[in-house]
Amino acid sequence: MEMRDIDNLPKNAANYTALTPLWFLERAATVHPARKAVVHGSRTFTWLQTYQRCRRLASALSNLSVGFGSTVAVIAPNVPAAYEAHFGIPMSGAVINPVNIRLNASTVAFLLGHSQSAVVIVDQEFFTLAEDSLKIMKEKSQGNFKPPLLVVVADESCDPKTLRYALGQGAIEYEKFLESGDPEFSWKPPQDEWQSIALNYTSGTTASPKGVVLHHRGAYLMSLSNPLIWGMNEGAIYLWTLPMFHCNGWCFTWALAALCGTNICLRQVTAKGVYSAIAKYGVTHFCAAPVVLNSIVNAPSEDTILPLPHVVHVMTAGAAPPSAVLFAMSQKGFRVTHTYGLSETYGPSTVCAWKPEWDSLPPETQARLNARQGVRYIGLEGLDVISSQTGQPVAADGKTIGEIVMRGNLVMKGYLKNPKANEETFANGWFHSGDLGVKHPDGYIEIKDRSKDIIISGGENISSVEVENSLYLHPAVLEASVVARADERWGESPCAFVTLKPGVADKSKEQELGEEIMQFCRSKMPAYWVPKSVVFGPLPKTATGKIQKHILRGKAKELGPVKLSKL
Repeated sequence: MEMRDIDNLPKNAANYTALTPLWFLERAATVHPARKAVVHGSRTFTWLQTYQRCRRLASALSNLSVGFGSTVAVIAPNVPAAYEAHFGIPMSGAVINPVNIRLNASTVAFLLGHSQSAVVIVDQEFFTLAEDSLKIMKEKSQGNFKPPLLVVVADESCDPKTLRYALGQGAIEYEKFLESGDPEFSWKPPQDEWQSIALNYTSGTTASPKGVVLHHRGAYLMSLSNPLIWGMNEGAIYLWTLPMFHCNGWCFTWALAALCGTNICLRQVTAKGVYSAIAKYGVTHFCAAPVVLNSIVNAPSEDTILPLPHVVHVMTAGAAPPSAVLFAMSQKGFRVTHTYGLSETYGPSTVCAWKPEWDSLPPETQARLNARQGVRYIGLEGLDVISSQTGQPVAADGKTIGEIVMRGNLVMKGYLKNPKANEETFANGWFHSGDLGVKHPDGYIEIKDRSKDIIISGGENISSVEVENSLYLHPAVLEASVVARADERWGESPCAFVTLKPGVADKSKEQELGEEIMQFCRSKMPAYWVPKSVVFGPLPKTATGKIQKHILRGKAKELGPVKLSKL
């Protein structure tokens, strides 16, 4: 039997329009035209100025026939141009491809080629990176290379020589490019909310980057979900510690316009920069990977301004935060909301929702509960942990490990030009995260590992995250990462890579300290979890602060297997 609604009323132009976050900017400019929208050093733009600049950018791109079906790459740190690009590029109908500034030229060449970027907007400091990437593309193209238009963004804090060099190479200066556009340009929203708004390449923790395609609908829903989840108010003052090139700044680029808030740009992230921005601008919110929280917690006293003038809200995601770091942040007066997500889910899409009944618990217990990845966002319809064997949900016992899966409006359209990866990642109507976790009796999920980071020792699974959490409790440890190392007896055993806090020990004491750390671990975990080797030194990281475990796995391989004890 055909199902029928109570009516046969159709959609029409008066009652239906495609969802897009672009309207947030038009509204902010109307409601608060004189309010500060973007602050960067001595430069400040109001919401009206920002709207006009974004319309100029859209207009300038349209004049070059860059629009629907085109991609525009942005290679820049957190500067006003990177913020404007999140509106101006999609207002022209094109797709924004924010590029990670810490990638090497060959990877950037791959991204620019794979995305077929028609224009590259590049900060003056990274002009040579763009130039080197284009040279690689030209060499590989065998004579039919059409270079993209280069637009260079000037910054008063950079060496003027790099700008002069870029202009000498034929790049157009960003402000000049905007001047060629119309501040009253009548931009058109997408006809269809499934239209692509952004293309983000997955970070370098995996071998070959995949292009994650996001649509206007998802960007709109995430831009509203984020402030609701976080309890952000209208007029929030947001510090850009998180790179805008990471999942479009977790969609806070668009959310800040919805809130008519103020964006404080931070070109380089340091603990000192964070503390001074809180004191100078009254920052209320910022996002950061746990590695940044760690630097804030362990900053020398001359870099801090404490006590904080008011409660500062911090959202963390990007890796499982050690509960010791969460505890130290709350002691300093930061209120940490722990979220989890991926580029494929528009950034964070689960949250460890705080419960009032946790307020009376001891601080260490609170930190442990808050270290879990939690429950689904308002805009995400499905979240579960399923068995890799049966595909069925695992028991909510906090022990049975399965794969974390999601479904709903906050899941990407798919990977660009990669049908095989799409088939695998969307198998059986779920997005497969590749992260392994458990479901607790209260329904909250907790990551135990990336599927490729699980250590299998003597047939037993060891969660590298759990071992890392214990290492962070050691007073000498600043950062820790644990990977599998070949082991003649057990097949694999945990190998800990550790960065020590400044001034803890000199080179000659490392072996002694390594043994002390192993001893410390024995008191905290089952014997087979204890790292059989400890290596000291700085940890390699991606541009978003994630520790690059594939590099550490390579180093562990170079060390060779842990030898069978002669005893």
